[in-house]
Amino acid sequence: MKTYLREPARADVIVVGGGLMGAATAFFLRTHGLSVILLERDLVGQAASGTNFGNVRRQGRYLPQLPLSNRSRDIWGRLPELIGEDAEFLPNGHIRVTTRPEDGERLEQYARDCKPYGLDLTIMTGDQARKMFPMVGPDITTVSYSPHDGHANPRLAAPAFGRAARRAGALVVERCEVTAISKDASDFVVEAANGGRYIAPMLQISGGAWGRWMAKSFGEDVPMAPQAPQMGVTEPLPYRIAPVIGSASGVTEEVVYLRQVKRGNIIFGGGRRGTADLVTKRARLDPMNTLRQMPCLARLVPAVSQLRVIRTWSGVEGYVEDSLPVMGASPTVSGLFYAFGFCGHGFQLGPAVGATMAELIATGSTDIPLDPFRMSRFTQDAATGPAATATRQT
Repeated sequence: MKTYLREPARADVIVVGGGLMGAATAFFLRTHGLSVILLERDLVGQAASGTNFGNVRRQGRYLPQLPLSNRSRDIWGRLPELIGEDAEFLPNGHIRVTTRPEDGERLEQYARDCKPYGLDLTIMTGDQARKMFPMVGPDITTVSYSPHDGHANPRLAAPAFGRAARRAGALVVERCEVTAISKDASDFVVEAANGGRYIAPMLQISGGAWGRWMAKSFGEDVPMAPQAPQMGVTEPLPYRIAPVIGSASGVTEEVVYLRQVKRGNIIFGGGRRGTADLVTKRARLDPMNTLRQMPCLARLVPAVSQLRVIRTWSGVEGYVEDSLPVMGASPTVSGLFYAFGFCGHGFQLGPAVGATMAELIATGSTDIPLDPFRMSRFTQDAATGPAATATRQT
């Protein structure tokens, strides 16, 4: 039987990886008039973009990341007019709480430091906070309140951008496992297990935890490892918790967070991460971590101690050694761009990552500072790299 080669598909840009970053980039590239092919191994938004906690927060971030985060918050508020869906975004606020004086001092310092970046936080004592948020537990001593942050549904966000990109004219190819990426004199060539062949002069790698091996095919490596954040959901109770509530503890096991959806269920996450396998695409859920999470969650909101957990899950996420993503143009390969490795705190950033990368690809520049996220930081002396440790609350 004869084998017929499929005619290659061509575009201005190929985006590999159909998570929130890739889908948003594809959509915004179309607003710049560029033709784009979005390739996703499974379904758009099926991996980490669809299994995370759903936090849309700015506070607690690495300060130079706030311009990107602020841009994203603006886009989150305009989703219905941009893509025709709201992804259940609720701007009901975000509070970070502490039980120790030293953690409270860090919250107060951060509130001072972030103000020049346009983020205004309100610091409250535990008693002041309980007057405004009566569900907060009696052990809480300091609270940082960001009134315009909130949460959204991660199962909806990336698919919504994918549909919007397709409506705008992008070629979105799902169930398309990339097997090889190369570049000839002028074009990138992407080959897929389904026999597809895709060609473009520009390429963005947005492969999440799998982005490292794609970058290595161009001689650029990232100290990044796959891990499995741990999430769960409780049975419903009457809706009463509007803001996202997260711990600002310096103790890993105590860094938990929760949000309540309008249906009444409480979604939670945090604590230790499990292991993940890039080959099997499996994330290991640790039942002991769920047991450790529960008393910490009850310290935030005592009512949680009376609820049954009805489901737990995880996802495969990529964590870079310095807890910052890889974002921007390749320092060595013309036409190559990166947007991966968001270390469990990329959901809120996703829309602005797409807008910023599309702007960079289409025009060659962007007003959003990307220097801390450059690929070249891994080949420079550590003393010249960004001094950063990003908060690990997603």
